[in-house]
Amino acid sequence: MSQEPDEVREAIAGELRLMDPGVRSSRTLARQLLDPEFTEVGASGRRWTYDEMLAALPGMDGAVGSGPRYEPSAFTGVLLAPGLVHLTYETELDGNRARRSSLWRRQGANEPWRMYYHQATPVPPGSV
Repeated sequence: MSQEPDEVREAIAGELRLMDPGVRSSRTLARQLLDPEFTEVGASGRRWTYDEMLAALPGMDGAVGSGPRYEPSAFTGVLLAPGLVHLTYETELDGNRARRSSLWRRQGANEPWRMYYHQATPVPPGSV
């Protein structure tokens, strides 16, 4: 990660914060990291909007500090354009793996990076 541009490092930091149980269980903290135009296609295939995600996130996997936590790995990131970063990585949660892709955008030099889009694809057991 040390050779990544600052923008990519900041997006990865935001992604990691969104996996933190303290952030996942707090709509206030999650709101700081999700873009108002956020959408997600989850591992189940369900499409989520910003409001739906903020309402559901506290009850989703990884939101309880004493429960299973996301274990991320293999982060890669690319600055696609000024203010737009694409991340890919894998997670494991309670024995289930997923490949993930997200777009982070910043809409002004003084604005924070926020997740604009996220997609998760389950990895079948035994897959490479």
